[in-house]
Amino acid sequence: MQKREQSKSSTAAAGVAPTPAKRGRPFGSTSNSAAAAAAAAASAIDSPAPNLLGPTLQINSAFLEQNNKRIVLALQSGLKSEITWALNTLTMLSFKDRDDFRRDATPLAKIPGLLDAVLHVIDDWRDIAPPKEHVRTRRIRTLGVNSLVTGFGNDYEALSSVSNDNSSSTTPRSVTETSVQKNGTKKRPSEWWFEEDSLFNCDYEGRAEKQQCAVTASNIIRNFSFMPDNEAIMGQHRHCFETVFQCIEDHISEDEELVTNALETIVNLAPFLDLRIFSSSKPSFIKMTEKRAAKAIMGMLGSSLKAWHCQAAELLGRLIINPDNEPFLLPFVPQIHVRLVDLLSVQANDAQAAAIGALYNLVEVNVDCRLKLAGERWAIDRLLKLIKAPHPVPEVCRKASMILELLVSEPQNRPLLLAYENTFADLIFTESKYSDTFARILYELTSRPSNKISSTRSVWGM
Repeated sequence: MQKREQSKSSTAAAGVAPTPAKRGRPFGSTSNSAAAAAAAAASAIDSPAPNLLGPTLQINSAFLEQNNKRIVLALQSGLKSEITWALNTLTMLSFKDRDDFRRDATPLAKIPGLLDAVLHVIDDWRDIAPPKEHVRTRRIRTLGVNSLVTGFGNDYEALSSVSNDNSSSTTPRSVTETSVQKNGTKKRPSEWWFEEDSLFNCDYEGRAEKQQCAVTASNIIRNFSFMPDNEAIMGQHRHCFETVFQCIEDHISEDEELVTNALETIVNLAPFLDLRIFSSSKPSFIKMTEKRAAKAIMGMLGSSLKAWHCQAAELLGRLIINPDNEPFLLPFVPQIHVRLVDLLSVQANDAQAAAIGALYNLVEVNVDCRLKLAGERWAIDRLLKLIKAPHPVPEVCRKASMILELLVSEPQNRPLLLAYENTFADLIFTESKYSDTFARILYELTSRPSNKISSTRSVWGM
């Protein structure tokens, strides 16, 4: 620090002009701003520290009204510079700072054609995105090493030229004859037109840029779903659900950030989602069905990524509340129960909370779910273990105890729950918050006249 200060003082004494600020760097970042920096530091000490969470850039609400058509046309143009400008603008417009209390902000989803234009950016990437297991890796060229083919063209061209040379006569030819035959008589195979590196397709750099635009567009759609004014519009938008469900359906090969944004969008719009929208009369862009959508959710539930299976569990809990979604989700109930019970054993509080929330909604709305969950191995043990631990969120423990109460309300489940009678009795005296719930559970187990097994063991009956 002393050497640096000495060099600054010597430079100022010699009369050498300081270097100007570079482009893109804020003014005051060079050596000629020592006094300004000291003044700013002194004022920062007196003033409270600003909020550093989230961007602080605010855009005037009139900007959107003046440029909404330009944004839509830029997204539809297909030009890289226009799409980049539109995506950057929408990213800032769709983000709402915690301290931003603007009342005159226009709901972005209400702009005509904007939502479809943003979704078209994702669809454009989805049309050219190959699965990762089908991508051809780079390899050392071994065909035609000793021939006149240099490998400058396509692999199919090199293979075709080598086969033509092998099939022809073995008489020596000059370089001129060979070039004339190569340019005049050789026919390109039909596979050349489907090669990804041809003239009419993007190269690797272009594909990477399109993928980045798709990820940015998915982040904008996710930000849209957080706005209450956009929920009703997006909840009835078939194109939106078809695109995001297709992204999570290909979660194995698709970009992880793109899949995460799509899944969070569905979770935010789940209260408005009716799976019958895929068979409605609304215009369809992607052939998505209710069964494919349910299978896509199950694929995310079985994922090893915690963020994905937690969001999928929360999504199932929100979808099952709607009675119209039950016919499409009930065929997967056995698989759902197995996976949710497995999540209860995961040493992660958010995974356990998501599993409890989904199980609570399932057993509350459907009798068949209560019967199958009670017969699921380790289900009762892990629910009780969660209450005894206890979970750091009291609401999770309360829902776990209410799940047990819902299970015991079915007469077919009482013989299975009688094995835990002593545990329920202990929880009455040890867990004062949930003593009323477990008292009702014991009452249901021991005082019902329809239960022949419990009639001879009635200890807690009234």
